[in-house]
Amino acid sequence: MSEVGLARLEKLWQRGTEFLGSEYAILGGAMTWVSDRNLVSAISNGGGFGVIACGGMGPDLLAQEIAATRELTDKPFGVNLITLHPELDALIDVCADQNVSHVVLAGGLPSGAAIAKIKAFGAKLMCFAPTAVLAKKLVRSGADAIIIEGAEAGGHIGPVSTSVLAQEILPVIDQVPVFVAGGIGRGEAIATYLEMGASGAQLGTRFVVAEECVAHENFKKAFVRANARDAIASVQIDDRFPVIPVRALKNQGTQDFMRTQQEVVTKFHNGEVGQEEGQMMIEHFWGGALRRAVVDGDVETGSVMAGQSVGMVKKVEPTADIIQELVEQASSHLEARG
Repeated sequence: MSEVGLARLEKLWQRGTEFLGSEYAILGGAMTWVSDRNLVSAISNGGGFGVIACGGMGPDLLAQEIAATRELTDKPFGVNLITLHPELDALIDVCADQNVSHVVLAGGLPSGAAIAKIKAFGAKLMCFAPTAVLAKKLVRSGADAIIIEGAEAGGHIGPVSTSVLAQEILPVIDQVPVFVAGGIGRGEAIATYLEMGASGAQLGTRFVVAEECVAHENFKKAFVRANARDAIASVQIDDRFPVIPVRALKNQGTQDFMRTQQEVVTKFHNGEVGQEEGQMMIEHFWGGALRRAVVDGDVETGSVMAGQSVGMVKKVEPTADIIQELVEQASSHLEARG
């Protein structure tokens, strides 16, 4: 690895590494059923910063997961909480009791009460911002760092690409570190965003195929086989039945979802179902689908959530090797720029 390039890289992401307390400013994206103690500890032990995906966990299960992660690493890691979780307050209490150093709030604009509760026990708060206006609001509300995630990402996505968000937000948010996510699969991209003013990057898709990741073998094989164009966003066919876009690998499940929407719309027009009932039918379609894919290995009818960077996923390998490759690519890129 180039010493000159590495020195430049360390300088560019120094704000991020100091904020995270990690060797490299590379965050592991919090992926439900994927980002557990095994992957999180492996990312942190590899020099990055792992983040536990709380997802639908209850307080007791989250407490167990945090404790189990600490058994596997003495490096810093964070916890991702969903703002709409019905037990959010109790989950924050768990983070306080466990002395969690970093909390990530995702899934919607957090309340002032949630922000204050997290800040009260001394954790560093990271929040997702889909626009510059909201980023500024979150900083004023107490966010210690911002994550911007573009539409290239896997899972639930917004409408704007990573490159556009970076151009809009990085020049106007300098009070706190900003981490860029969505479609990042190589170190050169990380270096480019750092040069634009980012403090680090978050990657999810790339870490799904880590050896330490507990995702089913079929799930990992689907990633290795896939191309960027296979990671498609779910499509809404009728404005009266909103669909939150989710990016996943196209399969029988995505085709069945389109068919289900069409059937609901037809039944609605025929007076066979009401709008509320039809909406519930659509929303319940994917119930348990992510777990079926990740845990059970059903990659045909399950939801194989993946970002467009999946085309850069070529093999299953140790987490530390993935991180080192990213660092080498970034440092070589910086050195070549002179």
